[in-house]
Amino acid sequence: MRTITLGQWQATRDALRRTGDRFLALVASAPDPQAMATKDWTVADTVAHVRSIASLYTSILQPDEVPHPFPDVEHRIQTTTVDTVAEINDIVLDQFPERDTRVLNDLLDGDIRQILDSTEHADPATPIPWLGGSRVPVAGVLAHLVNELLSHGWDIARALKSPWELPPADAALFFELFLIGMIRQDAGGLLGPQLPGRRIAVEFHSAHTTPVTMVLKDRRVTLEETGLGADARITFDPPTLNLMLFGRVSKARAALTGKVRVSGPRLWRLPEFLRIVHLPENSYPRTGTPR
Repeated sequence: MRTITLGQWQATRDALRRTGDRFLALVASAPDPQAMATKDWTVADTVAHVRSIASLYTSILQPDEVPHPFPDVEHRIQTTTVDTVAEINDIVLDQFPERDTRVLNDLLDGDIRQILDSTEHADPATPIPWLGGSRVPVAGVLAHLVNELLSHGWDIARALKSPWELPPADAALFFELFLIGMIRQDAGGLLGPQLPGRRIAVEFHSAHTTPVTMVLKDRRVTLEETGLGADARITFDPPTLNLMLFGRVSKARAALTGKVRVSGPRLWRLPEFLRIVHLPENSYPRTGTPR
């Protein structure tokens, strides 16, 4: 199992601190928190969502010290898949009615500080139980929160017509430490029930991540040494790939910009791979120790 280096861990912590500060400043600049940030969520709803994730992470990272903030959701998480996460989002937002962005900013700032403080001396590779019975390294949990701040900051900034930077090295943390970290640990039942299916191997390359090959078979994803003859190869810009995986940028647009390029001998297998190996708009963990 590949080790998470001290440099990667420090970069993740720095990215969380830096991106959190940028997100809080962006929200504070919003003249109308009721403006729509997405088709369904206002700016205030979006901040409430991000804060709810951060509060859940304070709990899963300190399960013996911080109670689950949404206990009615906890029992549903173990069987959740990428296709049912939206139901949990709705429940959590209903249970968390606060929409004053000044209050939300204070709460989110406190959560980020608590997450950083509580993990200061943690082993970044320690597996944490996560959504759908999967397990994610501690560093991956922080990387996931960085991505939530980046992607929802992108939503809010578009609504405000404000600039919002997506640094490639920060965006790459989601792929390298969260997504690949989860596959290395245990993806659980996140992709849904196991069903017979052909083997599909896809290489992923970027200037900010270690080359890796994902292999899909029977709705299970494993990792394989790169260079053994994949069906397809994806070369990507991390911010664009993340926006594409979460439905904010279309596959066609990502390809036309040249920021996600595909090649390989069996490209016709790639749509099947992406149909199964996809991500929900948002995702939630459950508490517990070795989501």
